[in-house]
Amino acid sequence: MANSKPSDATPARSLPPMELIDLKSQQNRIRDKIDVAIKRVLDHGAYIMGPEVGELERQLAKFAGAKHCVSCGSGTDALLIALMAMGVGPGDAVICPAFTFTATPEVVALIGATPVLADVDPATYNLAPNSLESAIATARKMGLTPKVVMPVDLFGLPADYDPIEPIAVANGMAVLCDSAQSFGATYRGRTVGSIGTATATSFFPAKPLGCYGDGGAIFTDDDSLAKAMRSIRLHGKGDDKYEIVRIGINGRMDTIQAAVLIEKLAIFPDEIEARQTAARRYSERLSNLVGAPTVPAGSQSVWAQYTIRLQADRREQIAAALKAEGIPTAVYYPRPVHQQEAYLTCPVASTGLTASEQASAEVLSLPMHPYLTTADQDRVCDALARALAL
Repeated sequence: MANSKPSDATPARSLPPMELIDLKSQQNRIRDKIDVAIKRVLDHGAYIMGPEVGELERQLAKFAGAKHCVSCGSGTDALLIALMAMGVGPGDAVICPAFTFTATPEVVALIGATPVLADVDPATYNLAPNSLESAIATARKMGLTPKVVMPVDLFGLPADYDPIEPIAVANGMAVLCDSAQSFGATYRGRTVGSIGTATATSFFPAKPLGCYGDGGAIFTDDDSLAKAMRSIRLHGKGDDKYEIVRIGINGRMDTIQAAVLIEKLAIFPDEIEARQTAARRYSERLSNLVGAPTVPAGSQSVWAQYTIRLQADRREQIAAALKAEGIPTAVYYPRPVHQQEAYLTCPVASTGLTASEQASAEVLSLPMHPYLTTADQDRVCDALARALAL
């Protein structure tokens, strides 16, 4: 075990501030390829749904082991399009974890369905199967039809799908994986994108695989579902652009983002390995100091964030001490969904949401990206040890 005590070195206040997520180093690595890719789009002029979009979809589907990839304008669009294609609407319930970003329940409410909030596992922060069953019972008591369960792969770690999927099947529900943070991860031999009825992901710049704007994608092996999603993405079109066969949205990905993602996907396996190395370094230094992340056997996180747990009454003080040494941190998420004004009336699992509330009070994310050096991480860990000793 590496040394987990504070270094005797003077706090590095004179060093330049670190990046929470360093996109500049990645851009420097592939800038020449990005410039060529963007120039190619500017030259051919097909700025929306140009040839790079189809090529990206083919490459992403192959990477994920899915039959279909439907690209779209954002991770939120990906969730929305998938739910619309599944026919979810008023009178239906979609089970979501309470510890997540607002996009998860937001899309459910936007189509007139009801988000029913379940609790998370306190070790992984992902949907707890026993709470899923409780939330389904809550939905039925309210006269709602449980239609979809939407597990969230928080911080890059896939949810525990082996117990979740049989519960969904037993209740006639689809599984829509909210994998906005976990593309590139694996779960018991399955790649994110090949799990569930469909998988939605995000290419927001800060994600493990990110573009230079907004972008997203949906993966599925279901031919009819993929056809519906492609239609919904383009205003519900049929065989012709002006033949409208269903209600849809403008959810297209622009070609420049696709061109950027093709170049980033080429180095993505290398970056995933670098994230594993960085996560191992952190855990070696920090597991005796704080609550380090848990990765269950058989799973591989893609480490969208490296998130530790602290005493709730010390989190603000420790974050401030790190900031004073030029080390940024973030809290994902400071308030669970059921405590947000927009969702105060949402039904919740009868067993409560204690783990979600506790996680919101205790989590803190440290700098995490594929270009973290050993010196960077030593700086973070030494500063954290000093802050904890105050």
